[in-house]
Amino acid sequence: MEPNRIIYKKSTIAYYSWGSGARPVICFHGYGEEASSFDFLAQPADNQFSFFAIDLPFHGKTDWKEALTFTLSDLLQIVEDILDRHGYSLLNQKFKPVLIGFSLGGRMALSLYQAIPEKIEKLVLLAPDGLKVNFWYWLTTQTWPGNKFFSFTMKHPNWFFSLIKFCNRLKLINTSIFKFVTFYVHDAEARHLLYTRWTCLRKLKPDLAKIKDQIRTNKTPVRLLYGKHDRIILSSVGEKFKKGIEAECTISIIHAGHKVLHKNHIEEIVPALLH
Repeated sequence: MEPNRIIYKKSTIAYYSWGSGARPVICFHGYGEEASSFDFLAQPADNQFSFFAIDLPFHGKTDWKEALTFTLSDLLQIVEDILDRHGYSLLNQKFKPVLIGFSLGGRMALSLYQAIPEKIEKLVLLAPDGLKVNFWYWLTTQTWPGNKFFSFTMKHPNWFFSLIKFCNRLKLINTSIFKFVTFYVHDAEARHLLYTRWTCLRKLKPDLAKIKDQIRTNKTPVRLLYGKHDRIILSSVGEKFKKGIEAECTISIIHAGHKVLHKNHIEEIVPALLH
């Protein structure tokens, strides 16, 4: 599947589209992945939905040229431009889009929903980031000293490797997180991308209290899917988020690790879109 492209400011945004259904679905992928990771949804649901999966900055085939800043305004305009190109519009209330996000993409979906809650039909969040403030992410992206230290560490990582190995031996971090962190800082290019991606997307910060108020007001259905064996993003975070919006929010625990977005789990994901 080859991507479509739109020009946004100085950047080229890659996205994939498929399906012939009347209901648009905006898809946001996870960290280090690409929009094409949603392509397995094409056959079972493309007669009811039209899917638009976007490569985020510094991911996939998107060529981001707007420095290390991606704002909610950027996200809104890109989504609107893509929908408009295919005959949809966020201003047209006839076809409200469904938002689906996996991991990092969950934070993108939540941020977009917060901006235009009355224009969104449903949220489908797969092991989503954004439902809990991660201290280390906050420190390294939201504070100047933390970001400078983050940059230094990505260039000089030996002390960090020693620290996480020590923490793993003492069981201060679980093996899944140890492997996850090690994978994404194993070489210079991976560390550079980690710094670039985290810093670029730092402006997307969902206000959970506000979002829950919006969900109640608009009666927006929320479908949360978690992996039973996921040690990266725990379902307990979703249970906490659900409190106060029980009428709109459902949680499903499936036999998976963190990789909830996978063709093996299509029988759980498609019903979350449909119902």
